[in-house]
This record gives sequence, structure tokens and C-alpha cells, in this order.
Amino acid sequence: MGLDQEHLSLESHNITAEEQNQTFKKVIFRIVPFIFIAYFLNIIDRINISFAKLRMAEDLLLSDAAYGIGTSIFFIGYLLFEIPSNMYMKRVGARATLTRIMLLWGILTILMSTVESTTSFYVFRFLIGVAEAGFVPGIILYLTYWFPGFLRGRVTSIFLMSALVAGIINGPLATWIMSTFDGWMGLRDWQALFVIEGVPAVILGVFTWFWLVDNPEQAKWLTVREKLIIKISLLSERVPVENEKSSLKQVFLDPRVHLMGLVFLCIYSGTNTITYWVPTLIREFGVQDLHQIGLISSLPYLFALIAMYFVCRSSDKHLERRWHLALTMAVGALSFMLLGFAQHDLTIFILLLTVGCGACFSAGTLFWTIPPTYLSVTAAALGIAWINVLGSLAAVISPAVVGAIKTQTGSIYLAFSVIGVLLVIGAITILLAIPARLLKEQKSINTL
Repeated sequence: MGLDQEHLSLESHNITAEEQNQTFKKVIFRIVPFIFIAYFLNIIDRINISFAKLRMAEDLLLSDAAYGIGTSIFFIGYLLFEIPSNMYMKRVGARATLTRIMLLWGILTILMSTVESTTSFYVFRFLIGVAEAGFVPGIILYLTYWFPGFLRGRVTSIFLMSALVAGIINGPLATWIMSTFDGWMGLRDWQALFVIEGVPAVILGVFTWFWLVDNPEQAKWLTVREKLIIKISLLSERVPVENEKSSLKQVFLDPRVHLMGLVFLCIYSGTNTITYWVPTLIREFGVQDLHQIGLISSLPYLFALIAMYFVCRSSDKHLERRWHLALTMAVGALSFMLLGFAQHDLTIFILLLTVGCGACFSAGTLFWTIPPTYLSVTAAALGIAWINVLGSLAAVISPAVVGAIKTQTGSIYLAFSVIGVLLVIGAITILLAIPARLLKEQKSINTL
């Protein structure tokens, strides 16, 4: 590892396109399935509250406003510990950090079955947020240790696709668990849901300790030459360390970093509202059967899964992020603004919600290809965490706002229109605030 960066190039070491291809395929097959499953379980445990709420609200006498506050409190805990978690990961490594996160969130999800009041609901939601803090930005940072820019869009999309697969599966799965296990071991349907869906996270947390390594140098399953290929591929797009500003200065004094946080806030407002309110929206159309609600709620995620793949593939192929992101956000904005006109037609409503869902989740994936290519190596851990904190404020604000609007007006379509406006603001911001010349991405010698 003592070679100077200027002497590290694929050509100088006679590294062929096929070698680079095979090396990164090996890394993909080792890391990507794991992070896919981990995020899948994370989303399952995060959004099962939206289905538990259909029965839980009756037992705990939760109003829509109280439910909205509860989902917001989750993100307060999440945000308070987001940056410390990511910075601590840089010190102790990804393996220890992700093991801790998964074990804690799994155990606390199981303990959600003991909630007996609105107050205890708030307490557990806060603690689960604390437990999950740092997971997504930690994975995003971890991917920068293994994948250069020409692969990061697709790899990030696969990682985030697991959220959509979870959305597709969790509806039918959650409603099946609630229907089948009501009364199991004396538990109500929603209590059984938390117990059954929390156990896999605990199991995977233990597995994480034995499966992950912190960086390519520690990977016994890579050869020396494969490690060199990864190192060269990563160095080709990084600014030399001696020319970098300190991480604190670059992150907190750079207005573009804060503006990226604003863009992510706009995107997250859309995805978060979809995640927590779709089952309730469907029930308002008169659909009362749990199985039907679960199946219908899966449709937007299924479309989003397909849309995300093709949008991100196009972005990687052209190494163009900004316009892909801006146009995707614009499509989502239009879909949400039109929802109010379809509130009496379930088919058109689901169609618009499906397109909006696909656009928002695709935008979320595209967005996370931008910060790692803008931030320097030393600023990446703090910068990614800070951007995620700023953006995730939407998760604190939007559920409470949506719940309050619905409680006061009986309708949430106005809230979706507001989210549409936010998406437009975000699209304009990314085009004006982040010039293409500032994104340090280079094409590879292969076409993996």
C-alpha cells in the first residue's frame, strides 16, 4: 500500500477490463446480497407500524395525529444519533457498527409488542430510532470503500431496491401475520406482527459479525491483485488527501452540502409519506379487508422497483446525475399534485400513487450517487451523515404535519400537493446548486 497515487493506474499494472470486471463482480456477490437483506429487514421493521396501526390504534386509542407524532418521534431519535453513529463507524469499523444497529433494532421491534399506552408507544418509537441511527448513511459510506463511481449508482440502487421489495412483500406479509397469528401466545394481531418480524433482524445481526470486513484490505476472500485493482479504481476519482480541506470545514462551511440536505429533505418528504400513509389511504376508499389492503399497497412499490433499475442504469451509463434526478423529481411532483383530482376513482388514484412512488424512490437512489462524488475522502463520513440528518428532518416533520392535516380537514390530499411543491423546489435546487463539473466521476475501462 506504499505506492504513490500518481503511479497507480490500471494501465501501468496491465490490468485488463476483464480483470476489473471479474474483481468487482466478486465484490458485488459478496457484499450486495448482504446489504440488500439487511435493508430489507430494516424497512420491514420500520414500516410494519403502518399496518399494525390499523388495529393498534383501536387498542391504544391512538388518533391519526398521535400516530403521526409517534412516527415523527422515531426520527427524532434517529437524527440525534445519526452523525455520532457514522463518525463512530469510521473509528470502529462497519462490522461492529452494523452488528450493533441490527441487534438493537431487532430487539426493540420485538419489545414493541409490550406497548400499552400512547406514552409507551412514543418511548419505544424513539428508542428504535436511536437504535437504527446511522444504518443507511453507514451503508452508503461503506459502499464508497468498495465501489468507484461507475458502479456506485447501480450498487446503491440495488441496496435501496430492497426497500421497494420490502414494500411489495410487507403488505401481504404483515396482513397475513396479523390475520393468522391473532391470539398466538396470547398476543393480539399487531403484537404478533412486531414479534415475528423483529426476530430475523436479531439473527442477521449475529451473522453480520462473521460475514463483513471493514475494508478491502481485510478481505481474505480477495487476492492481492484484486485488492490492488479495487484500490486503483477508487483512487482514480479521489482528490489527494494533502489537497483536501478539513472535514469539518468542508461540510459545515460549504453551502452546497446544506443545499444537498435540502434536496434530500424534499425527496424524503415524498417517500416517507408514502411509506406511512398508503394503507390508511387505501382503507379510506372503502377497502376494509386486510389482505386486499396489503395487496393493493404493494403495487406502487412493484412499479418503483422497475423504475429505479432503469433510471439508475441510464444514469450510470451516461455518468449523468443531476438531470436524471431533477426530471424524476418533477414526475413525482406532478403525480402527487394530481392525486386530489382522483380521490373518487380508486384506479386512477392507484395509478398516480404508483407513478409518484416510483419517481420518489428512484430519486432517492439517484441522489445518493451525488454526495460521495462531491465530498472529499476525509469529509465523506461526516458529510453523508450530515446530509442525511438534514434530509431526514422531513421524516420528523411530514408524518406529524400529514396527521394533523388529516385530523383537522379529514383529507390528506392537500399534504400531497405540498409535497409535490417540495419536489419541484428540490429539482430546481440540485440543478442550480451543484454544477456537473464539481462531481468527480470517471468512466471505467469496462462495461460491467
